[in-house]
Amino acid sequence: METLDTIETPEQNGAPPPEPPPRPSRLGPVGRVVLNLVLMIAGNLCAAVAVNGILVPQGLLSGGFTGLSILLYYLPPHLPVGLWYLILNIPIFALGWRMVGRRFFYWSLVGMGMLTMALEVVKVPVILEDPLAGALLAGILFGAGGGLVLKSQGSAGGLDILSVILMQRFSVRLGTTLLGFNVVVLGLGALLFPLTKIMYTLAMIFVAAQVTNLVFSGLSQRKAVTIISHRWQDIAKAIVSDSRAGATLIPAKGAFSGMDEPMVYTVVNLRELGRIKALVNSLDPDAFMVVSDTLEVSGQRIGRATHW
Repeated sequence: METLDTIETPEQNGAPPPEPPPRPSRLGPVGRVVLNLVLMIAGNLCAAVAVNGILVPQGLLSGGFTGLSILLYYLPPHLPVGLWYLILNIPIFALGWRMVGRRFFYWSLVGMGMLTMALEVVKVPVILEDPLAGALLAGILFGAGGGLVLKSQGSAGGLDILSVILMQRFSVRLGTTLLGFNVVVLGLGALLFPLTKIMYTLAMIFVAAQVTNLVFSGLSQRKAVTIISHRWQDIAKAIVSDSRAGATLIPAKGAFSGMDEPMVYTVVNLRELGRIKALVNSLDPDAFMVVSDTLEVSGQRIGRATHW
């Protein structure tokens, strides 16, 4: 048995076909610019509504640079939140100039300007008597806004730039970076605010981190599937022909049976996962299948490299 056998097409005889060319983008340059602007406007509006409509009226904090801006707003000389956000972004953009791509940097400048303006202009009151409900709604708005902005080719500045740097270099998830940094912000806020306010804010930050990951990944989240079956060859061929995904055969040996039966390994998105399960069950109802989350997947066929 070979040490590694990778199936890319149903045909087993002859050399494997060449890789297909990259699929052209459906959006032209103008369409991509318009999409970026729409995502940024929608995301920053969500964040501004959360800050001015919920957090500040209820005396809550936030996370990231927005949270620092709110924290400084509560202190003399009570400068506007948008102005504090602009001031705090100066050093982080100096860091971003050296460590992120120029396109991402310039689009982040645009996003930061939009958020600064939105924080000054958007004053939409959100009437919620229960502070916990307000914190949860603010988390949803913040998370959705952050995910929408990061789906563009830029960010809203601040902690988003640091999150992108950590994701590119260390594969740390976006929401995880936000959650960790926000704990530090809340620690500072605990010196000035009651513990109840801090706990409400922590709940908001946790919700925002989860929603950010959900909105950013969406149905594009990849799942790694490992299948052990005596019909491994039929399953691998069916995966390739039916779902157009690649399948890799990994040498394996049963500890009880002592038989050499390769494991079938493939990576699919959420939309294809159900089809793969049904396909495997139809060929071998007794097949052993493990579905695992993936942190990041890159590659021409199933990978989704970040556009930063």
